[in-house]
Amino acid sequence: MKVDLSDLNAFLAVAQAQGFREGARVSGMSPSGLSEAVRRLEEQLGVRLLHRTTRSVVPTEAGERLLERLSPALGEVEAALDVVNNFRDRPAGTLKLNVPVAAVRLVLPAIVSPFLAAYPDVRLEVIVEDGFVDVVASGCDAGIRYEETLEQDMIAVPIGPRVQRYATGAAPSYLKRHGRPQHPRDLLNHACLRGRFASGVTAPWEFMRDGEIIRVDPTGPLLVRIGAGADLVVAAALAGTGIITLFEDWLRPYFESGALEPVLEDWWQSFSGPFLYYPGRRLVPAPLRAFIDFIKR
Repeated sequence: MKVDLSDLNAFLAVAQAQGFREGARVSGMSPSGLSEAVRRLEEQLGVRLLHRTTRSVVPTEAGERLLERLSPALGEVEAALDVVNNFRDRPAGTLKLNVPVAAVRLVLPAIVSPFLAAYPDVRLEVIVEDGFVDVVASGCDAGIRYEETLEQDMIAVPIGPRVQRYATGAAPSYLKRHGRPQHPRDLLNHACLRGRFASGVTAPWEFMRDGEIIRVDPTGPLLVRIGAGADLVVAAALAGTGIITLFEDWLRPYFESGALEPVLEDWWQSFSGPFLYYPGRRLVPAPLRAFIDFIKR
């Protein structure tokens, strides 16, 4: 039976993403194009591969069996085709990265343009998500995350600044009205602008000085999704709504302009910088290898 490889890739994208819309976002195809490809594949095989409802798309038992064998097989096909890339004068193809908002703002701007200038035949696609993502299942070649969220079977390469800090600040108008906190626990009596992870967890604010770690869980008038809502929190802090904690590099321009003032600076906590991570159990595609070599240089 001769089956179109693109139809198999379409089924894989939809099954892994558990939806046509999300599958389209990951694969770069349209939802209608994916739907037509899956319908065509089901007709050729003579069996339903996906259960479709208005709320979800999940593989049938036949679809699960096909998915188990298909995912590694198509991975091997991609790896085999990429071997040809090694015979080119320069790498070509698409490099798909999954990165958090902070990396898009603070890490990639200094890297992307020089990289694309050095490798003009590489197309870079950046998917912005703040939750931890299985890069293989999401159809990405690699991701950028911090050390505490990396899986052990991943290869990690340092990228961007190796030491970062969380900074706390507030607008002069806020501090004039409410006073300046002198200790992290004073934040419990202030309006704090908070972020919540996609998992629903609202992480405490953590401070450190002379080896002492203080964790506080203040409240405030604004709570946003971490990453996607960061610009709104910054805008609220600039307007004097409350106190903000965010990456120091993100807030530095506002400190330098005087729009925000540092708060509890002696307690700002340092942490290790981000890593580019990718699975080590398969051949590294040529565009990714070029990117790794570039950031190492």
